[in-house]
This record gives sequence, structure tokens and C-alpha cells, in this order.
Amino acid sequence: MNRRLTALTGSAVLALTALLPAAAHAQAAAKPDPTKPGATVPGTNRKITAAQANACFVWQGGVTASGGHHFSDPTATTPPTVPDDWTDAGVFKPGQIRLSARQTIEPDISGTDRYGYVVIGDSLYYSYYQVYGDGTIDNRSLSRVGGGWGSFTFLETSEYESPDNAPKKFYRSTSYALRNDGVLFRWNMGSKGWQATGSYKGFSAVKTMTLIAKTPTYDTFLANTRGGALYTIRIPSASPMKPVVKQVRTRSWQGFETLSAMGCGNYGSLLLAVDKDTQKAYLYAVGHANGLSTVIQSRGEVKSNFNDPVSFRWVTIPVYDTANGE
Repeated sequence: MNRRLTALTGSAVLALTALLPAAAHAQAAAKPDPTKPGATVPGTNRKITAAQANACFVWQGGVTASGGHHFSDPTATTPPTVPDDWTDAGVFKPGQIRLSARQTIEPDISGTDRYGYVVIGDSLYYSYYQVYGDGTIDNRSLSRVGGGWGSFTFLETSEYESPDNAPKKFYRSTSYALRNDGVLFRWNMGSKGWQATGSYKGFSAVKTMTLIAKTPTYDTFLANTRGGALYTIRIPSASPMKPVVKQVRTRSWQGFETLSAMGCGNYGSLLLAVDKDTQKAYLYAVGHANGLSTVIQSRGEVKSNFNDPVSFRWVTIPVYDTANGE
């Protein structure tokens, strides 16, 4: 399906024409949930076991220094394990990607489609490619959206799609970007393209953040600060943009350059926190966010490499990428 996306960032008009897999949209036909037991782990021939699914895992991604796309699945077993770890080399040029939003990895009849937004230098791009069953990479494309992204330090997208059994189907696609002066920007993406829907000052202390909840009416990020505190940032979808910030912890979280969360259970999240200076990573089971009363349980250190220059989370199509952490 060809879609033309347009967006307004300040005075810059952004435009994109991209071939997006049909299953990425609310009108798509249902597919089996690729995160459940028996589904194939992306990029492998291994099946997700019931034990792994019950323990919860994070589909962590990265862009390597040489331009490869990295996948691993840290799992909250005792102790934590990483059953799968692979890299597809040559997806990008060495050092080309500066920022990455979440990347969708979607099975198709011949392999997988992989797509999402990245920042190269001062410009935003839509990245797309296919990987066949034998590992061959094909149909690579980088479609330039627009400029003016040189001062942004964080980029993420949130796609909410109601479950297949919902009485009324609902789909929402929103992007967020944090600028280096602490201003958080928001765009809605739909049939009319990217539309700026607000910005909000006051986030200059934020080091990084990760999406823990997406609903028809709001998104919620979990963010750490350079001073060590941990906060939730709920952003209602209504305009004007008015985030609701709640403190979750007061200290000790300043060392993490990467936070990456994936839904765990009905209302919680499994959080991967990476300290790239010490090259250590830890898993935390995070209960339904409720300010300082939020339950956070350490599951231990993950003995693996999460030090790619650019980090992101791999996701499935939005109907299965549930996030109910707040």
C-alpha cells in the first residue's frame, strides 16, 4: 500500500512516500501473535517456549558501529538469559544512523519485513527492507522525510491498535522526539500524513526514556534523569499537549543510557536498563505504574552485549505489541 506522509516540524515541511506492509495498519487481516509460545523467534528457526513466554522477555535492538541490525531477547529467567542473539550485517553504512525509533519486524511468506524511522545526520528517514529465509537482504530503501533533526536526542513512535475481538476497531499512530533543550515534540500520523500536535518544555533533565503504556487516549513513558530519579510521563492524546509527570524513584537510576521495556503480564513491564559506561545491563520487573508505590523488582544482571551505538526495541505489528504498564 502506497502512503504519502507529510509532517510539519517548525517551519520545515516533511514528506515521505513509502511502501508499508499492509499488516501495519488497522485494516490488516489478523495474524497469529508472534510473541506467544510456539511462534518463531524473529530471525531464527527457534520457537518461543512456554517457559520463556511466562518469564517475559524484551526484544532489544541496536544498530552496530558497522551498520548491522542487532537483535537479542534478554529473558527474565533465574538468572537472566539471552536465548537468541543475531546481527544482520550491512543494513546501513558504518556510523550512518544517529537515532532510531522502534523497528517493526513482521513475518511474511518469504521471510520478514523490517521497517521504522531513523535519523541520519540532520534528517529523518523511513527505513524498509526484507530478509528472506536464507538471510538474503532485499528491497532496501531509505526514504527521506525531512531535515531539522540535528538537535534531537530521542525518537520514538507509538502505534495503538485495538484487539481483534474488540467491538469497535481503533488505530492511532503517534511520534515523539526530545530536543536537546528539553522540549518534547509530538506528531500524529494518519491518512493526512504527519501532523504536529504539540510540544512541551521542561524535560532537559531527562537522560532517556521508554514507552510502557499505549491506549486509545494516552501514551506513557518511563524516564530516568541525570540526577538519578525515575519518572512516568503520561501524555494524553488530546490537545493541547499536557504531560502528567509522576516520580517513581528518587535516586540511583542516573547510570543508564538505555531503557527498553516490553509488556509483561496483563499490567506490567519487563525493563532492560543498560549502563554503557560499565558495559553492564540489568532486568527489572516493573508493576503497573503508580508513582512512588510502583513495584520494581530486580531480576539480576544480563550477561550479554548491549553496547551498540544506537539502541531501539524491535516490535511486532501493533495489535500484538501490547503495553499496559500505566
